[in-house]
Amino acid sequence: MAVGFVLISTAPAKEHEVYNELLKVKEVVELHPLFGEYDLIAKIEASDFNLLGQVVVNKVRSLPGVIDTKTLTGIKF
Repeated sequence: MAVGFVLISTAPAKEHEVYNELLKVKEVVELHPLFGEYDLIAKIEASDFNLLGQVVVNKVRSLPGVIDTKTLTGIKF
């Protein structure tokens, strides 16, 4: 199992919209607002790193209001 922690920067005043859309993504297993350089952090679980990348590109980065992401990857023991 591949795990990704995705740090997300949103456009000003779009944090709530992006948050609510990310709640609809089944691969997002945790989602938290942040203060500082990034606005949200999402924990994503996928069967492999290829699928993890597809989720980040197609379901996270493509959302209106998302400006930038940074993904930290790992594995689940």
